[in-house]
Amino acid sequence: MTEQKSAPEQSHDRDWWRGAVIYQIYPRSFQDHNGDGVGDLVGITERLDYVADLGVDAIWLSPFFTSPMKDFGYDVSNYRDVDPIFGTLGDLDRLIEKAHSRGLKVIIDQVISHSSDKHPWFTESRQNRTNPRHDWYVWADPKPDGTPPNNWLSIFGGSAWAWDSRRMQYYLHNFLTSQPDLNFHNTGVQQAVLDDMRFWLERGVDGFRLDTVNFYFCSLGLESNPVVKPEDFNASTAPAVNPYNFQEHVYDKSRPENLQFLKRVRALLDEYPGATSVGEIGDAQHQREVMAQYTAGTERLHMAYTFDYLGGAFDAGHFRKSIDLTERDAPDGWICLAFSNHDVVRHVSRWLGHGDRDGFAKLTATMLLTMRGSVCVYQGEELGLSEAELAFEDLVDPYGIEFWPQFKGRDGCRTPMVWQGSAHLGGFSTAPRAWLPVPGDHLLHAPDIQEKQNDSVLHHYRATLKFRRDHKPLQKGTIVTHDAPEGVLMFTRTLDGEAILCAFNMTQGPIVVGMPDGFDVRGLDAPNSVPGPIDGQLDLPPFGAFIGAVV
Repeated sequence: MTEQKSAPEQSHDRDWWRGAVIYQIYPRSFQDHNGDGVGDLVGITERLDYVADLGVDAIWLSPFFTSPMKDFGYDVSNYRDVDPIFGTLGDLDRLIEKAHSRGLKVIIDQVISHSSDKHPWFTESRQNRTNPRHDWYVWADPKPDGTPPNNWLSIFGGSAWAWDSRRMQYYLHNFLTSQPDLNFHNTGVQQAVLDDMRFWLERGVDGFRLDTVNFYFCSLGLESNPVVKPEDFNASTAPAVNPYNFQEHVYDKSRPENLQFLKRVRALLDEYPGATSVGEIGDAQHQREVMAQYTAGTERLHMAYTFDYLGGAFDAGHFRKSIDLTERDAPDGWICLAFSNHDVVRHVSRWLGHGDRDGFAKLTATMLLTMRGSVCVYQGEELGLSEAELAFEDLVDPYGIEFWPQFKGRDGCRTPMVWQGSAHLGGFSTAPRAWLPVPGDHLLHAPDIQEKQNDSVLHHYRATLKFRRDHKPLQKGTIVTHDAPEGVLMFTRTLDGEAILCAFNMTQGPIVVGMPDGFDVRGLDAPNSVPGPIDGQLDLPPFGAFIGAVV
C-alpha cells in the first residue's frame, strides 16, 4: 500500500462536468494485465490512450474496492483500499496520473447505501444490540408472529429483510442478503462515509458516481409500501418479472431526509475545485421528481441519471415525452444521459432486434451526443457491441441466476472488452479463459478491424464527439422539441444565439420531414448527416440523421 497523496494544485474549471462526455469502464472486463482472466487497474492504464483518443472528457471506474465479490464489487468490505484482484493503491495512483496527463478526469463509484456483510462495521453491528455500532445498519424487531416488520422487497428477489440470530432481529437489504443497508439516520454513519470519500479526493480523483443515491434513507416508521397503481406500473428499474415492481416505493427509498445529506456531500466536494458528482436514481414512479430535487441549484448533486433511456422503447414519442418532462419537472437540474451501462442490456440489442446494426449504432450515438445533458458512454458501445448471449452455466450474476430464464441478468453486457479480432480472447487476457466468455461476434467489431474501415462505428463515435466539442450548443445549450412526423425526433439546441436543429428518423423506413415554421436551416458538416432541406423538406433515410444550423 502506498502513502496517501494529495491532489495536485492546479487550476480547475468548476463547470467542466456540464455537457461532459464520460466513458464508463467496468474494471473486471476492460483489460487483464496479469493474466488471471480478470481485468485490472494496470490493464486500464495501458488502454487509456485509446480512451483519450475517442475524445471523451472523463472516465468513470466501476467499483474496484476490497470486496467478497458476491455482487462483483458493489458489496464493499473496505472503502479505502483496492481489491487485490484489481491491483494496489499504487496502481490506482499511476492510473490517475496517466489519465490526468491525457486530459481525462477520473470519477469513481461510491457504493454507500449498503456495505458487504464482511465489512468490519457490520461484523460489529450484528454482535449484539449494545455495541458502539449497533445502530449503524437498519435493524428491526419481527412482528409478533416472527415475520418481517413490513412488506418491503429486495430488488434481487424475496423480502428485503434477513434474520440475524445473534440480535434476534431483522436487518434491511435492498439487494443481496450479503449487502446490509447502512442507517443514514445515524450521523456517525454519514460522517464515516464522507471521511471515506475525502480519502479518495485527497488521492486525486475528480468526483464520484453515487450508486443507488436515492436508497440512503428509509422511513423511520418502517411503514409497508402501498400497491402501485396499474397506470403507474412500469419495469424501468427492475425487470418485468420482478415482484419489486408491484409496490410504490414511498417508504423504503427516495426519502426527503436524503436532501440534507446530499448537501453534506456537496459541501465536501466543493472543498476540491472541479470535483463533481453524478447520482444513479432508481425510482420507477418518481425518478424525474427525485432528479429535480437532487440536482436543482448548487447545494446538492451536480447531475443525476434516471432509467428513462436505459429502458423504455426506442420510439420518437417516448423520447420526446422524456425530454419534455425532464425540462418541465427539472428545469434547474442537470441530467446525465446514458443508453447503456453495466446494469442493462446493451442498447443495440435492447432496441434494435434485427436490422442494420451499424447504422442503428451510429444513429443512437448521434442522438445521445446531441441531446441535452452530460453523457455516459459504456465501454464497447463505441464499437457497436451487442448483448452477449450466454448459457446458464456461464452466468455469475446472482440477479440473473435468480430470475432466469425470463431475465438473464447483467452478465451479457459485462463480457470482456475486445481489442484485436484475431487474438486469443480478443486481446483482453492471456489466461486460458476469462471470467466471462468473449463472444465470437464481438471479435468482428474489435478496434483493430474498425480502424481500417472509414465508415466504422468507432470512427463515427470519434467524429461525433469532435463535432460535439466544436459546437457549444450541443454541450450546454437549451433544448426545445418540435412536432415531426411519426417516428421522427426533432429538437433545437440553443446557446448564446446560436441554434442547431437535429432531426432523427428512428424507423427502418424513409421519411420526409418538413422544417418547423419560420426556420431557415442549412446543413452542417456533421458525421453521417444527410444534406440540408430542399424547399423546406428533408429526406431522412432509414435510421437517418440531420444536423443543421438555424440561420
